[in-house]
Amino acid sequence: MANLNSSVADHPQSSPEPATFKERKNFAPAILIAISFLYLGLVLLLPAANVFVTAFSKGFGPILAAVQRPDFQNAIKLTLGLAVIALPLNTIFGLSAAWAIARNQFPGKALLLSIIDLPFSISPVVAGLMIVLLYGRLGWFGSWLEANDIKVVFAFPGMLLATIFVSMPFIAREVIPVLDEMGTDQEEAARTLGASDWQIFWRVVIPNIRWGLLYGLVLTNARAMGEFGAVSVVSGNIASKTQSLPLFVEESYKQYETEVAYSAAVLLALLAVVTLILKEILERRTSKKQS
Repeated sequence: MANLNSSVADHPQSSPEPATFKERKNFAPAILIAISFLYLGLVLLLPAANVFVTAFSKGFGPILAAVQRPDFQNAIKLTLGLAVIALPLNTIFGLSAAWAIARNQFPGKALLLSIIDLPFSISPVVAGLMIVLLYGRLGWFGSWLEANDIKVVFAFPGMLLATIFVSMPFIAREVIPVLDEMGTDQEEAARTLGASDWQIFWRVVIPNIRWGLLYGLVLTNARAMGEFGAVSVVSGNIASKTQSLPLFVEESYKQYETEVAYSAAVLLALLAVVTLILKEILERRTSKKQS
């Protein structure tokens, strides 16, 4: 017993952690949060705030005057036209691809997923160059298009192809995980009750994937309306003809029409804000549905 007591005495209980270590451990989250806000402020928030401050520095008059310019209005119409056409086409493709990938096993499935992800990894400028090399005057299909008086490059069709390409993956990539999580039980139950595939799609699948689908639609629309690189390569940037709103911002700034450029930039920034608000609403709805 004496030996035991002496052993305990020789090895006292370990002392608590030093206060300095605890303080460092508690300060770590605050330091990381501060670094994150500092980085976002320098890279994102300050430039965005500068756009709004500069645009409204002389009041609303210059902005209203810029909006009334014919080339500004044509840029808005062209941007809306690209989004209005690209959005439903990418929706049809995204739903079809998501359904095929999530509900079927077939050779080349991994390859199809990789192809869908290509617009994420390819530079938009390279994407525009690809379209020029295919449909330009010296491209693969250029002679046939010229013989039939069809103009793709430096015209609306080329801009539409570029917009579709860069905004293609979002809907498929948002819907595939939802379909995987949903499973096939409800679809099989509806099929045993005599529902057709079309009825199953509209009455079972769509209600279950609606938030993921809407999320993909928001992202697709934002990318379609804000695309610059690919559209710039294939459009020729012709004022009032092939000049979308992002191209209008660049051209106005290069022509030292700073107020006009910032006015158009504010419009695009407001689109980004609306996209973020819708994105946050849809994420909360999706999380509530999953919980």
